[in-house]
Order: sequence, then structure tokens, then C-alpha cells
Amino acid sequence: MDLRPVVFADRPDLHEQANTIFSAGWPEFIFHDRIADRYLERVQAFFAHLSLLLLDADDQIAAGGWGVPVGWDGTIGDLPGGYDDALRQAVELREANGRADTMVIAAAQVRPDLQGQGLAALMLLHLADAGTRAGLTRVIAPVRPALKARYPLTPMARFMTWTGPDGAPLDPWLRTHHRMGARMLCAAERSMVMQGSVAEWEEWAGLPFPESGRYIVPGALAPVMIDREHDVGELVEANVWVQHR
Repeated sequence: MDLRPVVFADRPDLHEQANTIFSAGWPEFIFHDRIADRYLERVQAFFAHLSLLLLDADDQIAAGGWGVPVGWDGTIGDLPGGYDDALRQAVELREANGRADTMVIAAAQVRPDLQGQGLAALMLLHLADAGTRAGLTRVIAPVRPALKARYPLTPMARFMTWTGPDGAPLDPWLRTHHRMGARMLCAAERSMVMQGSVAEWEEWAGLPFPESGRYIVPGALAPVMIDREHDVGELVEANVWVQHR
């Protein structure tokens, strides 16, 4: 397939199509990360050059992805806390006129009808190249494993060690990164935080939560904690930090 990368901001005519494609298939709660929401508008303004689309010969979107630049010294202890923290660090570093040296691939997604054709890896490569052109010398990503929602009670630090018969990661999204030569670093235990009222969570999950406690919600990587006394529900999702060579 003949695909060409374009900067997302340069094609406003495709933004509606992109929103339709890239919001499909996600559980509603994923769009209610208040921490990320606080920074996303500035991320889009500051780092437009790191948000890409892959277009086919008919000028239709085949895949898309974006990232942010952070400062990282290469050690486990200096990693951002996860997806949310990477956005925060990138924005605050930019506003402080600091120097970034590492590309964090925040998201990469393939159009549903084109999945399974290797386009995810191609999208990751184009994002890494965009980081290189921006002077970023390292590439990392907080990966949200595709199969983890089937095992919400298993800690991410253990799930990330599960392998298939060939010794590669059991999870297909981790396996894609692995096949590209990436190495897993550690679990990002508090990568994304989705919080809302009990009523909001009941709407997002399509389930009643009659009492306080932990609930398994379809699509969630971990149990949702419901506190009816304080009218709050919270989902804290871990990701897996990987580093690309």
C-alpha cells in the first residue's frame, strides 16, 4: 500500500474524518481523563509537527498518531509517570523554554478495516522519524496493551512478562513494539486517571454501581473504584513503558 505522511494540522479538511476513525472502538471512559484534558489543547498548539496522518492513494486516512517531547536521562527512575505525566512534562518544559531530548509516542492507531497489515509499525516509524527531525534522540512510549482489559485483576507488572510460545510478548500491541526492536522498561503504574461522579461512571460503563467497592468494567485495564459516600468513581490504568532503538 502506497502511503504518505502528512502533518495533521496541515489537513484541516481531514479532521472530521480523523475524529470519526480514531474515536471508534474506545470505551467512553477513556475520553474523561481530566489530567490529560488540562494539557491537550496546549499539546496540539505546541507540538503540531509531532502529530501525523498516513494517507492512502485516495487521500483517505489509513493511520494516525502523535507524540510529545520531554527531557529524559535514560534511566528508569527519570521516566515520566505515564501518559498523563508525559503530557504535563512536555507542556511545562516548553513553557519554561527547557530542552527536550526524547520523543514520547502518546498514541498510534490504524483504521479498523486496515488493521493486521503492519500499518501500526509503519505509523510508529514515521512518528519516530518526526522526533528525529525535531532533534529528539530517544523514543519511548507508554503502551496500553490490547489484551489487558481481559485480565483486569492482574497487575501490569506481571501481565507485561507474559509471553507466547515464541518467547515474544503475549499481548499483540506489546508484540508489535517488540518486533520493531523495542524493549520493555517497566510498568507505568499511574499512567492514566479517569475520574467522575458515580452517575457519570454508570453512564460511561453502562452499569449500575449500587454500593461502594471495586467493579470490573468492560474495556478497563483495572477495576474501577466506586465511593458512593463521596460520589466519586476512579479508574487508574497502568501502561508499559517501552524504549525503541
